[in-house]
Amino acid sequence: MRPLIGITGRKDTSARLVNSQMVSVGETYIHAVHRAGGTPVILPPILAEVDWVSLVARLDGILLSGGEDIHPRYYGQTPETWLGGVDEVRDDSELGMLRVALEACKPILAICRGHQVLNVALGGTLYQDLAAQVPGALDHAFLMSRSLEQSVHGVILETGSLVERLLGGCAFSVNSAHHQSIRTVGAGLRVVAQAADSVIEAVELADYPFCIGVQWHPEAMVRYDSTMMPLFEGLVEAARGVAQDCF
Repeated sequence: MRPLIGITGRKDTSARLVNSQMVSVGETYIHAVHRAGGTPVILPPILAEVDWVSLVARLDGILLSGGEDIHPRYYGQTPETWLGGVDEVRDDSELGMLRVALEACKPILAICRGHQVLNVALGGTLYQDLAAQVPGALDHAFLMSRSLEQSVHGVILETGSLVERLLGGCAFSVNSAHHQSIRTVGAGLRVVAQAADSVIEAVELADYPFCIGVQWHPEAMVRYDSTMMPLFEGLVEAARGVAQDCF
């Protein structure tokens, strides 16, 4: 049985009809989940509290996707001039749903923005802009001239971590498309990967069946290289256990 994996979507105004708003998810996320054996479904970024419990109950796993910045009010800061675009409706939707999912012990894979959402949901904070706030930081930001499949910098994984066990090694080259990162780590999260500039690149939730956050975009990398596929296979396998428990 293919487990049902919810993938968080974002608002999109690229429709051919002027001012027609859509909800979208990058197809690389969908392909990665489907290839790993899951059935992907898009979760709209407008869910209210009344939706969270019933929706989470129907899902076997959740993938938190990338996107815009999280509004700093959710982690106790005021916006700085270097803050990017935000969508507070999406922030409310994802943070609330994620907390319900954590209480239900649903398997979670959090990517880029999702990695940061996971941290904020657990009481952590973010750097609003690495270049402005972290002296000596590498250039982690997305460049239009650079394919997202292209590796940008290395990461070192903690030996014995779930991420290290899944990927089968401690050192990898990854892509990068973010200007923010985890600052103060959320409650229960364990840092399991960093870049050379000490920017946090992966976290895991201690004493939890499957909850991983990564700052890079593995879904883009798996289009041409299967190295990162075990992250999605691990999510789907954990979700399959959830699905079987329901019968």
